[in-house]
Amino acid sequence: METLFDIRSPESFFSSEMAEEGKDEKWRRKELVIFSPEYYALCAASGMVSAGATHLAITPLDVLKVNMQVNPMKYQSIWSGLSVLLKEQGPSGLWRGWGGKFFGYGIQGGFKYGLYEYFKRKYLDVLTGYNRNVVFFASSASAQILADLSLCPFEAVKVRVQTQPQFAKGLIDGFPKLYASEGLFGFYRGLTPLWCRNLPFSMLMFSSFEHSVDFLYHKVLQTRKQDCSYFQQLGVTTVAGYTAGAVGTIVSNPADNIVAALNNKKVDNILQAVRSIGAVNLLTRSLPVRFTIVGPVISFQWFFIDTIKLLTGLPTSGGLNTDKG
Repeated sequence: METLFDIRSPESFFSSEMAEEGKDEKWRRKELVIFSPEYYALCAASGMVSAGATHLAITPLDVLKVNMQVNPMKYQSIWSGLSVLLKEQGPSGLWRGWGGKFFGYGIQGGFKYGLYEYFKRKYLDVLTGYNRNVVFFASSASAQILADLSLCPFEAVKVRVQTQPQFAKGLIDGFPKLYASEGLFGFYRGLTPLWCRNLPFSMLMFSSFEHSVDFLYHKVLQTRKQDCSYFQQLGVTTVAGYTAGAVGTIVSNPADNIVAALNNKKVDNILQAVRSIGAVNLLTRSLPVRFTIVGPVISFQWFFIDTIKLLTGLPTSGGLNTDKG
């Protein structure tokens, strides 16, 4: 069986006919775009826009999720929790922390998606002969570590704004108030659990996305990516993105609960958070609302990124071997 999408070679992004014309000017232009700084910048910019926009759109559900995590007796379910928030804070209360969602997760998305492509290319050159999952895990972990360093201060302010209406109105007054009360440590109090949440999520999300794309082309559509219409390619991206988000949500839920508890100062350290929340609640608390949030968010992010790629003449993301057979 001919391997048409071998991630170890640049030719994998194109049809075999185009790969054979490696000296053709059209091929050289596309190779330059894909592996140039401009390509990584495009991935980062599209990741920033898509992540910022999607996280902004689900701010009300995020407000509910965080309050369910820090005050589960008061916010017991999605619908009752929304009713309590609307009754006590009004419609505007559902949008508290929107700045942290838009700017924080936008910046994080830029680092995450842009650096993933960069590290994947680098690790493919270094980790030759290794299982492809090693490359996916190493690339996503490397990208996520740096992405979370940029996100953590925004997350710290966002959680306080969403759960403590008297603390601040948003980022503008929240940042100086947090720094004045807790110093630089206050912005990074939740960094370790944030990594514990986002690293396994990111590693499973990216690897699940790559494998899902390959499965959909190989087993469902049974045709090569480049032979599919743009509509079909974006459909594969959307389904694979939702699957990847759902898988990552289950693994990252315990750490997400710990992040909320630490940033809301319900506890002083991770061990206290685990004891306070309990093993079962770590796994299940806020999981339904996170399923409602994360799957669609990741799916739309990949959809936006791949739409931008298609509009600029680039192949869509993911896929290991899209040759029919």
